[in-house]
Amino acid sequence: MGMKINLLYFMPMSTLTLKIERPAFGGAFIARHDGKIVMVQGPTAPGERVEATLEHEKKDYLTATVSKIIEPHPERIDPPCRYFGICGGCTFQHIPYPLQVQIKEEILRDCFRRLTKTEISLSAPLISDDPWNYRLRMQFKVSPEGIGQHKKGTNEIINIDRCLIMHEDINEFLGKSRDILKGTRIKELHITAGDRLTALVITRQKALRPPRNNAFASALIEQGISGVIIKRGELAPDTYGTPYVTLDLLGLHYTVSPQSFLQVNWELNQKVAALIKDHLQPLKGKKILDLYAGAGNFSLPLADSAQVTAVEGSPHAAEDGARNIELNRIEHLNFVRSSAEKFKSSEGFDIVIIDPPRPGLSRKAMKNLQRIQPEQIVYVSCNPATMARDLGNLSDLYQLDSIRMIDFFPQTFHIESLAFLSLR
Repeated sequence: MGMKINLLYFMPMSTLTLKIERPAFGGAFIARHDGKIVMVQGPTAPGERVEATLEHEKKDYLTATVSKIIEPHPERIDPPCRYFGICGGCTFQHIPYPLQVQIKEEILRDCFRRLTKTEISLSAPLISDDPWNYRLRMQFKVSPEGIGQHKKGTNEIINIDRCLIMHEDINEFLGKSRDILKGTRIKELHITAGDRLTALVITRQKALRPPRNNAFASALIEQGISGVIIKRGELAPDTYGTPYVTLDLLGLHYTVSPQSFLQVNWELNQKVAALIKDHLQPLKGKKILDLYAGAGNFSLPLADSAQVTAVEGSPHAAEDGARNIELNRIEHLNFVRSSAEKFKSSEGFDIVIIDPPRPGLSRKAMKNLQRIQPEQIVYVSCNPATMARDLGNLSDLYQLDSIRMIDFFPQTFHIESLAFLSLR
């Protein structure tokens, strides 16, 4: 048989002139060319006319990358970061913040429109007072060339000296760390800020072997790190100093270690926790189940009035949660080490809080939730598509009381949202 050849592969890349219609989840924008959808990557905005380079032609759509702005959006601004467009971290620095919020709300509405065939009305968004320097944790890639982030669409590392969405304490440490990292063959360095700085170092099993690991940790501590965890391949991690930070959570002491999940926009996280607590009042006598509980981000503030069961599969987060219970002398909070899928309880719950990972609820987790059948569900999501799918699956049993966009990650395409549901 003769080989079928895709002639497009051998053709020079075409340039398309496009009118950007609307945003799509994941940082792309949608345009049309000869009746076909075009998924456009690059720094553009709805309403702009652009030149774009055709990348791929699929059966139902095209993909293209912006090469030139012909007619800019009237509100377009100059990105303040010199790495924008090269670094893969930020997507929307060329768009003023109020317009970023509008774009993300439109994406959230569109996900429900496409996946549940419903039009949703959004409550007022929860947004940052300052859309810069908000990240309390940053994951840096390390190579012989330096420390920074991946170049967009590649594994190449861009050496950066300052990140505009990162907490200034981390930026300051970044300037001190370069000499320490030379010749270490480290893969990743995760820095967390709070009342102190901690570091999680991820490297190969044969790198930073004793006694070099001790010397390296000491060098980091001398530069202001209070606790270091070195993870070498599959070996048990080496721990030095105090390996957790403490943050204020609605008047409580909240500790979190480098290997536990942390909501990095802490100022906004406090607003979300306060809104959830206020919405669920009165809490006295209520039984609450917090699935995917982390170190107790939502559980801790609720346990002053309600009886709370926090379910968490990560051993690191569960350990942090136990420390947080002890630190705050909380009596009505119980941590259970389990996945959401495997959790079983003979008692009923009035309220269930779910904050699942990007894939949303698995089939087992969904069945577990439907079996529990609480009066109220609080759903916090980091993926509007899987949230729309899950709420669609719950719509026979539950009505959607409210939903809003949470902008935990200004300047990026990431979208979080918060929904309150009640049993029909």
